[in-house]
Amino acid sequence: MKHTGTLSATKQEILRFPTVPFEPQGVSSVSDLLTRMQETAFQGKQLGLAFEVWKKMLADDCVIMMGLAGAMVPAGMRRLVVRMIENRLIDCLVSTGANFFHDLHETLGYFHYQGSPAMNDVLLAENMVDRMYDVLADEEKFREHDRWIGEFAARLDQSRPYTTREFLYRLGLELARHAREDGILTAAAKAGVPLFCPAIADSSIGIGIACNRHNGGNRLMFDVIGDIAESTYLTQAAPRTGVIYFGGGTPKNFIQQTEVTGMLVEYGVHGHTYAIQCITDAPHWGGLSGCTFEEAQSWGKIAKDAMMVTCHCDSTIAMPILVTALLENRELIARRKYPRFDLEKPLSPDT
Repeated sequence: MKHTGTLSATKQEILRFPTVPFEPQGVSSVSDLLTRMQETAFQGKQLGLAFEVWKKMLADDCVIMMGLAGAMVPAGMRRLVVRMIENRLIDCLVSTGANFFHDLHETLGYFHYQGSPAMNDVLLAENMVDRMYDVLADEEKFREHDRWIGEFAARLDQSRPYTTREFLYRLGLELARHAREDGILTAAAKAGVPLFCPAIADSSIGIGIACNRHNGGNRLMFDVIGDIAESTYLTQAAPRTGVIYFGGGTPKNFIQQTEVTGMLVEYGVHGHTYAIQCITDAPHWGGLSGCTFEEAQSWGKIAKDAMMVTCHCDSTIAMPILVTALLENRELIARRKYPRFDLEKPLSPDT
């Protein structure tokens, strides 16, 4: 999805595609909006191209893996992720533990609240109110849910380790018994969509389990190497894979490395075929969150001929627009042949 030329291209060949002034009149849908944006420029064009690549993933025989980083659930993105799962716009979700914890909090019927980055944080701390930029949360309720998770962990079989995929599946099943409405964890458990959390200790889920252990409640262990194996097996479930990243961080790298692992175990993979990222980080700092897909091609994480789009945009802008537009494409969703996974047993090379 890049406009490139060769050293031998003529001026006429180079100047083939004029920008088209955006015409707001007659826009009939969000899909139409994004289609028209493809003929503009800058990040508006990139968002439009991301829409096209995501549609191509849905039309292909493709396993779609999504990475989610940042405080997306507190920012109001939770139901968008649920709709992606329910409509199989994605087949696997890798997220920070914080998003899964915040999802549990809202699924149990509690809220995050609008605030301001200019608030007095000392006053907030005195009132046990947490702040995430302009979003607020009740620390007392968070601590209740830390304990809830710890108590759940103590009821699991302590004689064996759990992949985070299995733990989150069982957490989703348990949470469904108490849910006010479906959230990410419960929707994924019902739909058979695997969830992974490679940095689960770096979250309130880890805090809750650790505090329960401190009080003698559990000896639960996580098999994070099993997570690597199972996520790699997912890449074998279809001839091609597509990746979608909202934010970077650990979820992005965890999904990227499935192709490297697949190469080392000689699964014959050649990098992800489709790739979309909506990020705010820049590549020149050298971090994974901002790294380009071109850089990832040097590692073999992205296929040499991949269709790839990077949109430098806040996920709270990009996600609502993209998902709303995709959900308008009901025929495409209905025709999709998506992989089915049995989450009651470990994912295997025969998945």
